[in-house]
Amino acid sequence: MAAAGINRADVLQRQGHYPPPRGASDVLGLELSGVVCAVGAGETDRVVGEEICALVTGGAYAEYAVVPSLQCLSRPKSVSLEDAAALPEAYCTVWDNVFERGRLKSGDDFLVHGGSSGIGTVAIQLAKCFGARVFATAGSAEKCKACLALGADHVVNYREEEFVEAIREVSGSRGVDVILDMVGETYLTRNLDVLAVEGRLVLIGLMEGAKADFNLMKLMSRRLTLTGSTLRSRSVSEKAVIVNNVLTKVWPSLDSGDLTPVIHATYPLDQASEAHDMMESSKHIGKLLLIP
Repeated sequence: MAAAGINRADVLQRQGHYPPPRGASDVLGLELSGVVCAVGAGETDRVVGEEICALVTGGAYAEYAVVPSLQCLSRPKSVSLEDAAALPEAYCTVWDNVFERGRLKSGDDFLVHGGSSGIGTVAIQLAKCFGARVFATAGSAEKCKACLALGADHVVNYREEEFVEAIREVSGSRGVDVILDMVGETYLTRNLDVLAVEGRLVLIGLMEGAKADFNLMKLMSRRLTLTGSTLRSRSVSEKAVIVNNVLTKVWPSLDSGDLTPVIHATYPLDQASEAHDMMESSKHIGKLLLIP
């Protein structure tokens, strides 16, 4: 392992709230970068000495990890091997949920909550790269400024403004076509209120609750779609489809430098507890990494 990306799932697993799937390593970590040191018999896609990053179901914090070849991605030319650890989980999550499930297309209006997070910084850049108008929410002036610098067209400081009213105003009361949400329960009704007709709400996290009461007529009358997903528990073949889509449709922009990972801080592995404290504080902008 050259580096491992830190995700909120790691914090939840450490706290006992997110156990690894059956058969997966109980060592923390869902993404890593490094150099291939051995390949399985008959393997032709990977070669010893190749610099890669990869999705793993667990074990990214370890010195060595076993990774299915289909979950590996070659290091982009414009990204260092260390920084490449920030790519797999965020880019696969955003691509699958925003572009596949959310069906975001050029000309759509897109809202991402937590725009300064690791997922948020990727979602802003990708949505903008593919021609969407991008809205984001963030919790401080510094974070709002960072979202704007990444390409967001309008950012709402949710500590100072109600995002539904703010986005309705800037969208001419139309609302947005796609929302990517990690908050869950406390945002559900407001998310539905700010969706345009035929809008799609995609849930990828439940930071503020997993249960909610809402008026189903909102879905029916405006033909809304409510969906969501997790990535960790999917099969190798399912992850392989996502990885291949990301390699084909996103990696060229990372190779060229048109897209770039946002790294807030890198910690030595023996300071993983401090890195988790930073993740829990939500004071960071972008990704947090661990290095040996």
